Amino acid sequence: MLELAHPWALVLLALPLLMRLLPAYRESRDSIRVPFFDKLVELSEQRPETGATVLQRDLAQHFLVNFMWLCLVLAAAKPEWIGPPIEQQKSGRDLMIAVDLSGSMATADFTLPDSRNVDRLEAVKYVLAQLGDQRASDRLGLIVFGNAPYLQSPFTDDHQIWAQLLAETQIGMAGQSTAFGDAIGLAIKLFRESDSANRVLIILTDGNDTGSMVPPVDAARVAASQDIRIYTIAIGDPATVGEEALDTDTLQRVSEITGGRYFQAFDREQLASAYEAVDALEPELYETISFRPRQSLHWVPVGAALVLYLIYHGAGAWRTWRRLRSARAA
Repeated sequence: MLELAHPWALVLLALPLLMRLLPAYRESRDSIRVPFFDKLVELSEQRPETGATVLQRDLAQHFLVNFMWLCLVLAAAKPEWIGPPIEQQKSGRDLMIAVDLSGSMATADFTLPDSRNVDRLEAVKYVLAQLGDQRASDRLGLIVFGNAPYLQSPFTDDHQIWAQLLAETQIGMAGQSTAFGDAIGLAIKLFRESDSANRVLIILTDGNDTGSMVPPVDAARVAASQDIRIYTIAIGDPATVGEEALDTDTLQRVSEITGGRYFQAFDREQLASAYEAVDALEPELYETISFRPRQSLHWVPVGAALVLYLIYHGAGAWRTWRRLRSARAA
């Protein structure tokens, strides 16, 4: 479909008509008007000097001027070819994953399907590796926390890169403590920079908060005020290695305050079940964006005017050259 981006420019088509209403420029010069001057010149076979003839526009000149003006006005109106609609599906949710990398995550109390015993972090990586394929419509982000929270991956649609950055995480790389509340605070800051209205934070931890500047419950209240849902997943059984019991009350309160849920995952099956439950509670969202590609065609009338101009004046120069050549030969 053809469309003009600036249709108001067509008003300029009437400008030559307005200019014709203006008085013509006149210059007083002494001259003698000789009747049948052109025939006298032809009979005498002489060439008149410049200014000895009365210039008159022929039909071709009128057509050239009018056509070029029409082309220039059309170019100013910027004709565009609008293609058929193209639809794209955009991510409908920002999903941030926060993973605990404290020293206790090295406890090998998880078993993979191939019967290998692995530590808690490897079990988390195993389950999260499938997240990118399952949440194709979501933008994923990754936070790791220990003594402090750190952004491992900002929100991205490239789930392959996200999975690679997850695989590169190591136990203790963020410190040995568990800054659970500060991890929520960092997620809130990142969500503020996001334009998505659907925001979800999943936190995986096997320990209690041991040094956050902001208590987890207070951070959860701030998150709730900004429509961020938090799902907490407690990993591993502290009793297996004599660790301090998990503060499940805090984890549950954080989830309840924000409208999320709390899960316990003492083994790989329970961890996978927790993600399946989150997947059911947070179905995939899609936002369809439709646009029509535009291709500017302003160069077509400009090119047509230029070509016609060159043809006309090229033909005039060729006729003049032939006339001069004939005069020299005579």
